[in-house]
Amino acid sequence: MHHALRQPAVADLKRKSVVGGVAAVSAQAVRFVVQTATMMVLARLLSPEDFGLQGMVVVVTGFLGLFRDAGLGMATVQRLEVTHEQTSTLFWINVAVGAILATLCAALAPVLVAFYHEPRLYWVAVVSGTTFMFNGLSAQHSALLQRGMRFVTQAKIDVLSLTVGSGTGIVMALLGCRYWSLVGMAMAISIVGAVALWVAVPWVPGPPRRRSGIRSMLHFGGLATCNSFVVFLAWNAEKLLLGRFWGADALGLYGRAFQLVTLPVQQLNTAVTGVAFPALSRIQHDAERLARSFLRGFSLLISLTIPITVTCALFAEEIVRVVLGAKWMEAAPIFRLLTPVAVVFAVANPFSWLVMSTGRIRRALAMSTATTPLVIVGIVLGLSHGPKGVALGYSLAMTSLVIPIAAWSKLGTGITWADLWSATNPPFLSGLLAGGAGLLVKLTLGGSLPPMLYLMAGLGLVLGVYAWVLLIVMRQKHVYMDLLSQLLPRPQPRKEGTVEPAVRPL
Repeated sequence: MHHALRQPAVADLKRKSVVGGVAAVSAQAVRFVVQTATMMVLARLLSPEDFGLQGMVVVVTGFLGLFRDAGLGMATVQRLEVTHEQTSTLFWINVAVGAILATLCAALAPVLVAFYHEPRLYWVAVVSGTTFMFNGLSAQHSALLQRGMRFVTQAKIDVLSLTVGSGTGIVMALLGCRYWSLVGMAMAISIVGAVALWVAVPWVPGPPRRRSGIRSMLHFGGLATCNSFVVFLAWNAEKLLLGRFWGADALGLYGRAFQLVTLPVQQLNTAVTGVAFPALSRIQHDAERLARSFLRGFSLLISLTIPITVTCALFAEEIVRVVLGAKWMEAAPIFRLLTPVAVVFAVANPFSWLVMSTGRIRRALAMSTATTPLVIVGIVLGLSHGPKGVALGYSLAMTSLVIPIAAWSKLGTGITWADLWSATNPPFLSGLLAGGAGLLVKLTLGGSLPPMLYLMAGLGLVLGVYAWVLLIVMRQKHVYMDLLSQLLPRPQPRKEGTVEPAVRPL
């Protein structure tokens, strides 16, 4: 018999989810400010070539990063119950995987040099690979933090690690370290995050056990890793091909444009996913409640994303000039062509919550395997036209897959097309009207104001019109008032993250 580590009671799930969601979104807002400020500083201290060199290495480290926890962190969160022996065994597997990945990264460094014909990549790859060791040491601690729904603590760790890492990168850039400052920033984020997780989760792993009942978890983690690998191909094929056929400068321009346009959406998606996945996993056997909770989170994420992408599409030149600087203006058309991708991420990514939280990992893998070749075809068709052609091909391919992904994901869940329309109709119509108001500003004030004032005026009008239409005209005010009501102080029966001991046979 063993002690099992259980998740919070279902009765308190909604409140924990809302409070955690606010904490996560707030943390991601802070992260967005820090990352944007860091991008602004580094864009002025470093060259497109510096970012391009790092982008070439990220193709390898990003690929190996798919295996950094072997999907075992997700398996720990998804299970309704997990024992100390199981978590300990998974911990040591994660440590071994981290060491193997660090070794592989060093072994692949000469291949990377030969592929790109760039000798400077060797030591960048070797040093960057050491971050996998820290990921392996902290994977299960992060999973336990999510199981306990300690989202406030997770938010603090995310902000701390990013702040220290960004400071490290800026200081190194000021000292003339060039592309090494980007490597140092990534390493500092990884190290600080691992140390903070160990401090926040005082769980000490025991020795690994051969018969601890982890076979099903290893199966889930293996399929989750395969799915991540296929998704990685769809998300990074364009960077690999651009770097190979157009060089570091072209990849640097495309990479900054891609990061700038997807950063806000990725921040939001990370925040909401970090709350939604453990919460939906907790109610995976209650189909009606699962569908209702999914649709609420789905609508919220899209509602937050639409005004951001509308602003990016309308004011691409001003955003690039203000954030990156005048020397990066060639990235502006690439930035605008990639804005549909941000919307697709917001619409398509939440379906992974639905599929993964209910254990339908085989379906997720099948979906990724079927859609990735289409994305790669779109990229290849645009490759001959450089970064702008790739951006257009990527956007068109991703947009064409939204309906198939939604149809496949909702099978067997009880969610209908009418449900999805009700969840997405208000934000999309509000965004359409807000976009019209922003276009009016662009036609009347374009060129008459400094870029910063012009951008602030356009952003203020778009957000103002969007909020008014969404909350008043579309009558969505009650949805957000309900969310706010969950934030009012209430007596708590237990402290955040309390673990209930329960005895059960394996």
